[in-house]
Amino acid sequence: MVLLLQVGVWGTRAIRATVEAWQSRHGPDGAHGRSTMAAGIAFVGQLVLWTVVLLMALSNLGVEITTLIAGLGMGGIAAALAVQNILGDLFASLSIYFDRPFDLGDFIIVGDEMGTVDKIGLRSTRVRALGGEQLIFANKDLIESRIRNYKRMRERRVVVEIGVQYDTAADTLEQAPRLMREAVESAENARFDRAHFKGFGDSALMLELVYWVLGPDYDTYMDVQQTISFGLLRRFEDAGLRFAFPTRTIHLEPKDAAASARAKPGDNGAAARSSRGEASSPQLQ
Repeated sequence: MVLLLQVGVWGTRAIRATVEAWQSRHGPDGAHGRSTMAAGIAFVGQLVLWTVVLLMALSNLGVEITTLIAGLGMGGIAAALAVQNILGDLFASLSIYFDRPFDLGDFIIVGDEMGTVDKIGLRSTRVRALGGEQLIFANKDLIESRIRNYKRMRERRVVVEIGVQYDTAADTLEQAPRLMREAVESAENARFDRAHFKGFGDSALMLELVYWVLGPDYDTYMDVQQTISFGLLRRFEDAGLRFAFPTRTIHLEPKDAAASARAKPGDNGAAARSSRGEASSPQLQ
């Protein structure tokens, strides 16, 4: 019995050492992804090892293994029904380990929640939100959800809409695409895509600028966006292009004084009789 326990301990250490050696042999690139897979391999290996040790220990104690396994068949069905949610999360964790929709350190968005993956457990996954709090997701819920993984994004596409005032001259407006292109090309970690006069808005002439940020990091994205925004401000100011804001123009027309004067009561009565087809008769003296 003691020997079996010792074999189990040695086997556990051997599995861990093998997994760690596999990780170190593949170098630091993609370390988070290999950590996730290594955890799954280690878990499955240890589960199989200790299952075999337990069965051998029971056999040495005189327990009929074949009868036990047959008895566990019916009991296993009942137990599975009782703990189906837990088993669902367990198999979901194995799916996460091997399918790897995300790894440790990835920034993910699940529904309305977002954060960095801290830990992938057997039943739940812990995510560190932007506010600092820890979000806990059931693994089954995660694999059934749409997950947006920003860590695996190579580049970030940015679309900017700009409105300029309607009184802008056509020759001045034609300079806008060139100015937007210059603002993007002068910024580091940015690649220009296109710039166009998009159309006529409710209160502005609409321009559209599209560019790529060369990297997934959010801080880099904000730095590039800030640099381009300042560049647009300076170039538009020098060219005389003024940014528009929602406005409403009301035209007031003065009424003619004669038309607005009240008609005389006698005239109103005559007009009313005329509209009814009545003729006015002369009064007898």
